[in-house]
Amino acid sequence: MNEKKYDLEDRLVEFTCRMIDVVEALPDTRSGNYIAGQLIRCCHSPAFNYGETQAAESRNDFIHKLGIVLKELKECRIALKIIRKKELIKTVSKLIDICTETEELIAIIAKSIATAKKNKAAKT
Repeated sequence: MNEKKYDLEDRLVEFTCRMIDVVEALPDTRSGNYIAGQLIRCCHSPAFNYGETQAAESRNDFIHKLGIVLKELKECRIALKIIRKKELIKTVSKLIDICTETEELIAIIAKSIATAKKNKAAKT
């Protein structure tokens, strides 16, 4: 049986690459460019900040950096909702998979934060 290993870092890198494709598909309009600018920043942040969590200096630092990852993923989710609602990318069905991935990553990171906080409380 071939089990697929899910490495969160790899998954966040893949998410960023897929979001770059979304950014590139946005129209060259005032609103398309504005959302593209916001989205390009927030879609890169989760992968970069997750890398920082791996070198966290303390449990509090780890929790804080994961919190940044979560905030940026939520910003991506809102941007995707706007793109879908305004049909800035005409084939909105193409966005379903990336929207699902965004929700899954949010759930994973939120659970990781909760677990880290629980473990921190147990240590004190």
